[in-house]
Amino acid sequence: MASTKLQRTFSAEGDNIYKWTYSFWVKRGTLGGDQAMAAAYYSATYEARIYFRGTNQLEVYDYWNGSYTLQKKTNRLFRDTSAWYHIVVSNDNTQASADDRTKIYVNGVQETSFAINTQFPQNQRNSFNNDYTKYFGSYGSGDYLDGSMSHIHFIDGIAYAPTEFGETDSTTGEWKIKTNVSVTYGTNGFFILKDGNSVTDQSPNTNNFTVGGGTLTKTEDCPSNVFATWNAILQGGNMTYANGNTTATLGGISRGFASTLGDSSGKYYYELKFQSGSYFQAGIVKTSYLWNNDDVWNGKTGAVVYRENGQVYKDASSVSSAFSSLSSGDYIMVAVDLDNNKLYFGKNGTWGNSGDPTSGSTGTGAISIDSDEYCFACSGASNTIYTNFGNGYFGTTAVSSAGTNASNNGIFEYDVPTGYTALSTKGLNL
Repeated sequence: MASTKLQRTFSAEGDNIYKWTYSFWVKRGTLGGDQAMAAAYYSATYEARIYFRGTNQLEVYDYWNGSYTLQKKTNRLFRDTSAWYHIVVSNDNTQASADDRTKIYVNGVQETSFAINTQFPQNQRNSFNNDYTKYFGSYGSGDYLDGSMSHIHFIDGIAYAPTEFGETDSTTGEWKIKTNVSVTYGTNGFFILKDGNSVTDQSPNTNNFTVGGGTLTKTEDCPSNVFATWNAILQGGNMTYANGNTTATLGGISRGFASTLGDSSGKYYYELKFQSGSYFQAGIVKTSYLWNNDDVWNGKTGAVVYRENGQVYKDASSVSSAFSSLSSGDYIMVAVDLDNNKLYFGKNGTWGNSGDPTSGSTGTGAISIDSDEYCFACSGASNTIYTNFGNGYFGTTAVSSAGTNASNNGIFEYDVPTGYTALSTKGLNL
């Protein structure tokens, strides 16, 4: 969302102001800085939030008539930018026991360790289910969420358990989304961002939201199929990520960075858009060499990259000059065949060196690579680099004419070679 907020003002308080449930999935982009996921706002003395603190703790509070009637801040830190969190806040202020009033669950597990644990007084009125403006992605005028949200439910009048919205996978043991939820929403309840960037209420109500600022962009990355992005933990100094960690801006110092996902088998494809600048390189790197990324990849063992001058480097040595140089606005295609240990580079829809990524062990026009585990890699110095890992966007600009993709996994500018797919959790299991 970054600078985007969704909003709706309700005309009356909920059916039961003491009971409500929030359920949503969120994937963080950058860390640090207060980032609001959900908020209710009436004035500076009546407002409430569910947000990540600048310390990366999760906090839920209600500031009622100038004082905190609820404030729960976890000891746990939330610093994983590669996965989706399922957050449920279930509230029932009529409960006699304070610990039973506001409960916070993450991926189906209740949070019980808090740095601050101020519970609502019994039968305390609150902001969350009042006739205030509700926001997502901001608290109204700041603290924007840098990340993505999906499947946002608000329940008016019932405190639900997280098992109404998620479940444990019987095979993997991981917490996963329930795409078909059967709950009673109440008058002020709603369900938005169900299958894309629609703010139309998918509950039986018509509590539609509006985009109150910024641009709400659809992403293929979702709780049931997590796509690779650039890894925020590997982010060097003098660089920033944006657009869900798919855009990297480098401020003059050469830096290398790599993707959140990798594999040792399979066939994967991604695209980048080159802007003018120096030391641009794109390709792959062995996961065992990830922590040697404080400089450009062409000088590093374990990396195979295509430079803007048309040279291909492997293990710090030039191995090919058969590829064309890059100009501002060019699109780079990267296809890695880890089953046959081959790597292919292309530009603007044409594979370089007369390459054929479908040629298997023959490796027509390919760069031979070691048998190992790799992730995607890139570097630059004074560049803004837009990457499409399959979300269908370069920054905030959608692909102009989506190519074919037999895997049906991801949206790309150009045709995905047959047998290849996006690097995502679904793609890893194809």
